[in-house]
Amino acid sequence: MTQARPRKTVFGLLPWPERQAVAEALRTETVGGLVLLAAAVVALLWANSPWSAAYESIRDFHVGIPALGLDLSVGHWTSDGLLAVFFLVAGIELKRELVVGELRTPATAALPVIAALCGMAVPAALYTLTATAGGGSLDGWAVPMATDIAFALAVLAVISTHLPSALRAFLLTLAVVDDLGAILIIAIFFTGDLDFRALGGAFAGLALFYALQRLRVRGWWWYVPLGVAIWALMYHSGVHATVAGVAMGLILRTTLDSGEERSPGARVAHLVHPFSAGVAVPLFALFAAGVALSGDALAKVFTDPEPLAVFVGLVAGKILGVFLGTYAAVRFTRARLNPDLAWADVFGLAVLAGIGFTVALLLGELSFTDPAQIEHVKAAVLLGSVTAAVLAAVLLRRRNRVYRRLWEEENRDDDADGIPDVYQSGTRPGGPR
Repeated sequence: MTQARPRKTVFGLLPWPERQAVAEALRTETVGGLVLLAAAVVALLWANSPWSAAYESIRDFHVGIPALGLDLSVGHWTSDGLLAVFFLVAGIELKRELVVGELRTPATAALPVIAALCGMAVPAALYTLTATAGGGSLDGWAVPMATDIAFALAVLAVISTHLPSALRAFLLTLAVVDDLGAILIIAIFFTGDLDFRALGGAFAGLALFYALQRLRVRGWWWYVPLGVAIWALMYHSGVHATVAGVAMGLILRTTLDSGEERSPGARVAHLVHPFSAGVAVPLFALFAAGVALSGDALAKVFTDPEPLAVFVGLVAGKILGVFLGTYAAVRFTRARLNPDLAWADVFGLAVLAGIGFTVALLLGELSFTDPAQIEHVKAAVLLGSVTAAVLAAVLLRRRNRVYRRLWEEENRDDDADGIPDVYQSGTRPGGPR
């Protein structure tokens, strides 16, 4: 008689190297998320204050770089320029996940990928249904599809939960796959009239970037000027310039050569991630989240079909998509939920995934051309993200006693050797087995 294969435990203990990598990434994202929250609050207060004219004047002020043929407003520099740095880091994180992380094997990739795909498809479908029912435009179908990992982690920091590392890693991987989906959507659906010479130059630059990596060439003086040139060529090609960032991130090597302590991808992420999380994304939020929240503007969120569809997509679509996708992935595979957790924990995580913010604001700017409509859609993104954050805070705080116990068991180090006891022989969360 053939013995049945053991069922895989979902949201169980992470391998120690994976947990260390996740912890480092989440630490920077959490700090950056708090700065992001502060920047969004400043933007809203400034845009709704007597000094709102100064805010608009700074946002719309043009700064040019003649050598690159660029003349952009401050707002566009933050969305097209600084967000390219954010997508560079996203590309490195995606490459790491594909090579050494949760996405390296089909078995471990199935759960976050299915959850992320459902978490993108269901919001887009709900947007389409809501906008169609109200006679509105379908142009904003992509807006509610993204999860803002920094904002989500900032919410966790503010409410002081002790979410187990496996749940945090799932949220991070979900956001990485989400970012990839957003990048593909931007590249495919938000490309203007193509300049094939500029696009060819950008691809040539990426090929040179790849060759330098393969030849193990070191030195920032090679890569920084080349990266700026690739970004500028991508901008002029008609493809959104942020695509250049993720392309370079995916090219950077994430495997270790003999004698290396860190791969090039890890070194760049270590250097650039703090700037991305603490400067680039908050500055984008500062000039993108400054929405005039008058009574009429807030009413438009629930009366105009497009903003209402965005709100419904973020709050209802993201929750349903991530939760049902996770449930289906577990139910229809040889997996079981960690016995220390409940489906209520997964639901709370799905609610947290409804925080769209950064990429949703960018997609809102790309999806519509009417300034008034863009403002209303941004208001919907802000309201939807705040609603999801409040609901998640309520749900996750109710289970914080369970999370605290699991967190303490995961981090107990009685022998003070720097490695939690749970990773030593004979112990597992909940005590010896």
